Amino acid sequence: MTELRYGVIGTGMMGREHIANISHLPGAQVTAVADPHPSSLAAAASLAPGAARFSDDGDLLASGLCDAVVVVTPNMTHAAVLEDVLGTDLHVLVEKPLCTDVESCRRVLKAADDHRGLVWVGLEYRYMAPFARLIEEVRAGTAGRVLMVSLREHRFPFLDKVGDWNRFAANTGGTLVEKCCHFFDLMNQVMPGRPERVYASGGQMVNHLDESYGGRIPDILDSAYVVVDYDDGARALIDLCMFADASHDQQEFAVMGDAGKIEALVPSDMVRIGLRGTHGIGDVQTVSVPSTAAYEGLHHGSSYVEHQHFLEAVRSLDDEGRRASSQASLSAGLLSVAMGVAGNRSITTGAPVRLADVM
Repeated sequence: MTELRYGVIGTGMMGREHIANISHLPGAQVTAVADPHPSSLAAAASLAPGAARFSDDGDLLASGLCDAVVVVTPNMTHAAVLEDVLGTDLHVLVEKPLCTDVESCRRVLKAADDHRGLVWVGLEYRYMAPFARLIEEVRAGTAGRVLMVSLREHRFPFLDKVGDWNRFAANTGGTLVEKCCHFFDLMNQVMPGRPERVYASGGQMVNHLDESYGGRIPDILDSAYVVVDYDDGARALIDLCMFADASHDQQEFAVMGDAGKIEALVPSDMVRIGLRGTHGIGDVQTVSVPSTAAYEGLHHGSSYVEHQHFLEAVRSLDDEGRRASSQASLSAGLLSVAMGVAGNRSITTGAPVRLADVM
């Protein structure tokens, strides 16, 4: 294979972001795009002018023009589209979240049992340069035994999407699935144990309250605190505020262990390392970790790096076409969704929710 041929299913904002990333990736080319909305297809054509255009994903899958597909359709459609894709031998990268609920995720996992191609979930925050360095340091033992994790995202409200589908929890899975699956996945990258219990407090306090779509007021959360207990006694926290546009750093990721603390800041692109007995308050090692991606895009280069890893994994398939190893597996996608579902349920009930009861 000299060049991997990509099809992109769903060419809204994020679909076009993937097309732009792939266009900067050596050894890759977008050869087909699919979307039922003519305006989205036309916008995609400006980024991939030579790509065939389809209004139906099934026609793209049957075209023979692709070796791999990227699924970037609205969240609530992922399960149905993936079941179509998994009936082929094509490699697939599906945008997060895997699906909007646990049962749909399980159906996708079952459909993938006999799939020969690579299956990858788009949890690209793992690849943001400061976060990747933090994960590397944790796995090298720099912080010692990990006991606490804190993830803060203070940012702008949800962006506009085609048909305003992301204004309603029934379509997105709820904010803790749609937005926070990234952060649950990051927790699981550095925690040695398994998530066991989730308790959360959140609400819709500022955003979208003055909007109406066919008489319906958006119901998506714009703020939450979420605590996750792990089975080894460690715990993690998400601090989410989506009306904090005026922030210096959008994301802060901190890991505390018995040997020290490591924190990563985006977009400051730095990692701070403090070792107990060596450093004190205000006296830590600071490392600049800028992105080196050929295309920065909307996620500080992480989507580009993700595509690099995906392409390398596809090329690692042996002659018999056995499945390559996915760094972001369907199981990881399922777990990140289940944690978000548990958090949403905890907010609704006011009680902690065990992962076992969700899974």
